Amino acid sequence: MDVQSARPIDGRTILVTGGAGFVGSHLIRRLLLEYPGVAVVSVDNYFTGTVEAQVDDPRVTYLHASTVELSKVWASEGLAAPEYVFHFGEYSRIVRSLEELDLTWEFNLRGTKEVIDFAHRHGAKVVYAGSSSKFGNDGQDERLNPYAWTKAKNIEYLANYRDWYGLDYVAAYFYNVYGPGHIRTGKYATVIGIFEDHHERGVPLPVVSPGTQTRDFTHVDDIVSGILLCAQHGDGDGYLLGTGTEWQIRDVAEMFGGPIELVPALPGERTRGRAEATKAKALGWTATHHLPDYVAEFKERVAQNH
Repeated sequence: MDVQSARPIDGRTILVTGGAGFVGSHLIRRLLLEYPGVAVVSVDNYFTGTVEAQVDDPRVTYLHASTVELSKVWASEGLAAPEYVFHFGEYSRIVRSLEELDLTWEFNLRGTKEVIDFAHRHGAKVVYAGSSSKFGNDGQDERLNPYAWTKAKNIEYLANYRDWYGLDYVAAYFYNVYGPGHIRTGKYATVIGIFEDHHERGVPLPVVSPGTQTRDFTHVDDIVSGILLCAQHGDGDGYLLGTGTEWQIRDVAEMFGGPIELVPALPGERTRGRAEATKAKALGWTATHHLPDYVAEFKERVAQNH
């Protein structure tokens, strides 16, 4: 899709599933900032989303509902047809998906099927949050756990749905997103969030053994910039949003300083992760935030508060 044929955002209704979550809430804030005439509807079941992440703005409507019920809820609210459907409201933890297969299936397969059907009926473009786990080990890692498998199947479904019915969609892949608002505690916490929490409390940082596994960490502001570029100018599959830098987990923990504690390896985890962002960069996207700078700024704030 070229720039001239890009769909408008300002003055239109935009649906964000998972809008009370980490990435979804940042996207909503950016939409409100850059498009004064936009109307945003968030549909979130608040599984990991929070009321605290909501934006107090009359242009945003927050609906507490499952994506499985999307069509019914939308009709009951009498809302205008959306121009875009940003679909972030899925189950998104690798290791936990082995323990919560039913939830993973409900959110990622059944829920996403309903979201895609809804978008097609309303003529909306789907902006899908793909998972970087799909690309691990030359594509073999997509079967390591239920999360990776369901995300990979949804990519296939989007492509097939386009062939069957003419769906307009783009798939952007997120690489280990971090930044303000990421989950720091509990079983759905992120790596950087956990490290922040432990550093602030002055306790050893837990590093999953052996600690040499790598990840590509991408700031949420860069992710949102990439999402918006992909939404307006991207088409189809393959837009990877990552810095292209691999960080060993142990090295990341050492950025925070202090003691490190190796913990047992977890089932279903991949050993490497790095984005090849060629297609995203062709749209003009580039990552502008750097993990060491972010960690240094975080440590400075903690030191000042103590």
